[in-house]
Amino acid sequence: MKPLLTLFASFFKIGICTFGGGYAMIPLIEAEAVEKKKWITSEEMLDIVAIAEATPGPLAVNTATFVGQKVAGLSGAAAATLGVVMPSFLIIIIVSLFYTQFRDNRWVDCAFRGIRAAVTALMVNAVVKLSRHVPKIAFTFALFGAAFLLASFTGVSVILLLIAGAALGIAYQLFMARKGAEK
Repeated sequence: MKPLLTLFASFFKIGICTFGGGYAMIPLIEAEAVEKKKWITSEEMLDIVAIAEATPGPLAVNTATFVGQKVAGLSGAAAATLGVVMPSFLIIIIVSLFYTQFRDNRWVDCAFRGIRAAVTALMVNAVVKLSRHVPKIAFTFALFGAAFLLASFTGVSVILLLIAGAALGIAYQLFMARKGAEK
C-alpha cells in the first residue's frame, strides 16, 4: 500500500505544476522518478516519453501511467494517473467558481505571462535533459532536424512524424547491422 501512496503523492505534487501541459511536466517527472526516487533509469524515461507521445491522450498522464505501471503494476498505473490528474481537476473546479470575478484582472494576466515564460524554460530544460541519452550520430541529428522543421513549419501530423521516425530508426539499425555483418 505504501508504494501506491508514494506514487499518488509524488504525481499529485507534479500535477500541481500543470501550467504549460505535459511537456512542462516532463522534467518534473524525470526529477522525481529518475533522480529522486530512482524508480526508472534515464534511458527508461526517454523510452516512456517516446511511447507516451505516440499513445493517444495527454503526454503527462500517459507518462505518469507508464511510470506507475513500471513501479507497481496496474494499481501503480492507477495511483500515478489519479495523482497527476487530481490537482488539475480540483483547480478547474475552483477556477470555474471564481472565473468571472478575476478574468479581467491585470495582476492575474501578468501572473500568467510570467508562468508562460517559466513553462518555456521548463520545456527547454526537458529537451536538454532528454537529449543527453540520444545517440550523437549524424543520422540522429538529421532526423531531429527534419522532424523539427516539419513539425514547426508545416501541417505534418506529429503522429506521422513519430511513425516515420520509428520506421527510419528501424531501417537505419537494420542497415547498420547488415553493413557490420558484411565486414
